[in-house]
Amino acid sequence: MNLPDPVVQVSGAVDVASDVLVIPNDHVGLVPNIGVISGTEAVLVVDTGLGVANAAAVAEFASEVARGRRIYLTTTHFHPEHAFGASVFDGSYVVNRAQAEDLRRKGTGYLEMFRGFGGAIAERLAETEVPVPDEVFDGVHALDLGGRTVVLRPTGRGHTSGDQVVEVPDAGVLFTGDLAETGQFAIFPWFPPHDTDVSGLAWIEVMDRLIAAAPRVVVPGHGTTGGVDVLEGVRDYLRELRDETWRRRDSAMELAEIVAEVRAVLIDRHPEWAGQEWIERGIGCLCAE
Repeated sequence: MNLPDPVVQVSGAVDVASDVLVIPNDHVGLVPNIGVISGTEAVLVVDTGLGVANAAAVAEFASEVARGRRIYLTTTHFHPEHAFGASVFDGSYVVNRAQAEDLRRKGTGYLEMFRGFGGAIAERLAETEVPVPDEVFDGVHALDLGGRTVVLRPTGRGHTSGDQVVEVPDAGVLFTGDLAETGQFAIFPWFPPHDTDVSGLAWIEVMDRLIAAAPRVVVPGHGTTGGVDVLEGVRDYLRELRDETWRRRDSAMELAEIVAEVRAVLIDRHPEWAGQEWIERGIGCLCAE
């Protein structure tokens, strides 16, 4: 598999609100949007990029922003391009309990799977180990950065079991991780029998709750930052996928037929979207729900 080198370009960082920076992924595969959120006493980094070298570049950038203030790290979920550089942020990595459990149970398998892509991906993960959080919390965690409180809010099962959104209430900014993307089909990590934690139905419910909160700025896991329309677009697609899949499943069609028909319908509706490979996995997930 010849994938481009997933380099995090810290030089492209942009302000999306006062003292809220986003290092954009610029639509490069396996590069997430990364957040750097500042208060008067501390700075919070959201996601690391894939591997130690990317995370080191992010940490250096965050240090320049922090100018001596404490730096915390959190990750939106356990997948390698979001979390597998956390060891660089020694002593400051904070996640919810379900995400910590995802890292413990599934981290090694995902590390091996991603190394199996070969090329630049394998090279970036050569010196990487599955991260271990420094602080694990239950419920909702309010992190005081000094004059600004950032809320780390687990959403329950959706894209993964340990999904967590990061809210900056005073700025109206929401970091979603891979619960939301723009310009691509929703990523369904449906890999039976090894990983079947993704839930299309629960994911729709999560999106409804996030939409109801009406954030001003939404930073998706991958793709272009926008407003609440980012969330609405993902919710509407998930409903499409559910309805088209269930209509055929309930008519007792074979799975291969369902996949072929639903895939054709959705690509016809969204011809410009990337990630067509995720349609089949989403159909498989929803057929099982």
